[in-house]
Amino acid sequence: MSIVVRERRDADVARLVELLAEQQAVSSYPVRWPLPVPAEEFLVRSSERRAWVAELDGAVVGHVSVGDPEELVPRFAAATGATGFGMVSVLFTALAVRRQGVGALLLDTAVAWIRGRGEVPVLDVVPVHEAAVRLYRDRGWVEIGTERFAWLGEGVPDLLLMALPPYPSAYPPPGPATSTGPSARS
Repeated sequence: MSIVVRERRDADVARLVELLAEQQAVSSYPVRWPLPVPAEEFLVRSSERRAWVAELDGAVVGHVSVGDPEELVPRFAAATGATGFGMVSVLFTALAVRRQGVGALLLDTAVAWIRGRGEVPVLDVVPVHEAAVRLYRDRGWVEIGTERFAWLGEGVPDLLLMALPPYPSAYPPPGPATSTGPSARS
């Protein structure tokens, strides 16, 4: 199995809508179905900064995007001490490739892009999505809190907010070089 990750194209969106619907019955992602907005708007968000798809033999089999965390910035900043964030979102794979590393590869792609910008990777996830939560925890993500949004609806638990350490601001900038050894005297 040779998976290729590439940037999402407009022509991919129709197939991604189909994949999203197919996997939703098994994964319950997204948690609200049918969606309160067209699936195309769920996939291609106004806050989106970059998006990728995974291909297997030329067929699209997965998706991830990075956006701005918008109203969650204060929560992420308070928890991490950082100021720049990239929000991993809309991560899903086709049923045919589940548990074969495709989701992890897409996640790694998004994280590398975020880190390359000097930002902290963050995300939110509904805790009933146990496979997703397990993937994030196994890859070092930590829970930094919870959040409740009206769009979650009744009976859906609060979102887990997660961040991927290390946080750039956790390390002080290097100071002037000092020597603790004997000084040379002339």
